Amino acid sequence: MTVFVLLLELVGTAAFAVSGAMLGMKKNMDVFGVCVMGVTTACGGGVLRDLLLGALPPVMFQKPVYALTAIVVSVLIFLPWVRRGLIRREHVYETVMRFADAAGLGVFTAVGVAAAFHQGYGDSTFFAVFLGVITGVGGGVMRDMMAGSAPYIFVKHIYACASIAGALLCALLWRAAGETAAMLICCASVLLIRLLAAHYHWSLPKARLDETEKL
Repeated sequence: MTVFVLLLELVGTAAFAVSGAMLGMKKNMDVFGVCVMGVTTACGGGVLRDLLLGALPPVMFQKPVYALTAIVVSVLIFLPWVRRGLIRREHVYETVMRFADAAGLGVFTAVGVAAAFHQGYGDSTFFAVFLGVITGVGGGVMRDMMAGSAPYIFVKHIYACASIAGALLCALLWRAAGETAAMLICCASVLLIRLLAAHYHWSLPKARLDETEKL
């Protein structure tokens, strides 16, 4: 693993830990619950990625730095003055949550695609994209299920689709532009799509039944 990928993973870990910890606080969890939510969000996608690749035990258990980073970030978010500033101001909470989640999604989508190439699956664009998306959204799905919320990928503005677009760009640019450029473009594109979708309320069509259509 290159230093660049390690730093990118740590940035993504911290970003996802923020979103997990914030949702835990929103659900009135104690500090242990908040830390569990932070670690689950930050490391859950990576665990799914490693299971698909047959890399056992998953990296988070081989290299505790990821879980420790998530725990430290979660504890910092739980500090009283930070907690009050985030929870009591709805617009601040929504802004930080949206940006942290989008940043984590972009980073781990890129990391997932990179894992596919590093493990020799670069010739299968479909698998590389699939692995990128699973790595990107997996931790968030676990977080939402544990918190009793509908997973972001099913209800939020262009969420999984942003990950798919970024992963596809990364896989297609990998050999032409190089690893670093492909991953950075992936991160930037996912972040941009997510923030634009949230700002302009872009959404996929949803099933809405009129009263006359309900069974």
